[in-house]
Amino acid sequence: MDFSPASDFLPTTAIVTGSDSGIGRATAVALARAGMDVGITWHTDQAGAEGTAKEVRSLDRKAIVAHLDTTDVPRAGDAMEHLIAELGGVDVFVNNAGTGDGTKFLDLDYATWMSTLDTNLNGAFLCMQAAARHMVGAGRGGRIIAVSSVHEHQPRVGSSAYDASKHALGGLIKTMALELGNFGITANTVAPGEIATPMTGNEDKDPTSIDRPGVPLGRPGDAREVAAVIAFLASPASSYVTGASWVVDGGMLQMGPQAGSHLTGNDWREP
Repeated sequence: MDFSPASDFLPTTAIVTGSDSGIGRATAVALARAGMDVGITWHTDQAGAEGTAKEVRSLDRKAIVAHLDTTDVPRAGDAMEHLIAELGGVDVFVNNAGTGDGTKFLDLDYATWMSTLDTNLNGAFLCMQAAARHMVGAGRGGRIIAVSSVHEHQPRVGSSAYDASKHALGGLIKTMALELGNFGITANTVAPGEIATPMTGNEDKDPTSIDRPGVPLGRPGDAREVAAVIAFLASPASSYVTGASWVVDGGMLQMGPQAGSHLTGNDWREP
C-alpha cells in the first residue's frame, strides 16, 4: 500500500518569535536550513535579530525582521499580519517569545504577574491565532509549535506566574490541536529543561563543560538540540503528531522522586 501523507505538506515559510538569540535563533536557522523563508522577531535586541537574519540569508533563504512586544497584547497580532504579508504566507509558526521571574508567590505583585502572563500566554494566543487563521485560509495545512518549558509539567519555587503561564500554554495548544486538526494543522509544545541561553546565563558556554549531577545526561542542553526537535515538528515527517508536549530536558523531569529522596538540605525552598 502506498501511504505517504507527509508529502502533502511542504513548508516554505515560517515565523519564529523571540528569534534574536538562544532557542529562537537556533530554530530560525534550522528552519532556513530545511528550506523555509523565516520571519524573525525581537523585543529588546534588534542587533541580535539582524544577526539571526544574516545567518538565515547565508543559507539562501529570505529573512524578514520585525519588532514584537507580546506585553502590548492588542498589537501582538498586528506584528504577525505584517510578517505574514512580507513572507507571502506562513506554513510554520513557532511561538518562542517568553519571559520569567523569580518572585515567590507571597511577594508577587499583580503587575509582574500580568506582565509574565501577557508575554507568555496572552500575546502568544493572539500570535498563534493570527497564524492559524492564515493557515486555514490558505488551505494547505500547517504547523504551530509553542516553546513552553519543563515547568509546563512540573512547578518550580519562585515561578508562580511563569508556571501558570506555561501550564496554560500547554492546555491551549491541546485545545488548538482538537480544533485545527480538521484543517490539517498540527499544534504541539516543546518543553525545554535548562538550555544554555541568555535566560539561564550560559549562552556563551559549552553545555558539555557545565556539570549538572541532578540531570541524567549530566549537563544543560544546547539551543540547537531544542531546535532540532522543533524542526522535526515543523516538517512533513511529523504529519501524525499533534496535541503533544515534547520534553527536551536531558531526563530532568524523570528525577522528581529520586531527587526528592536524595536532597540533604532546604536550599530548594528558595529560588
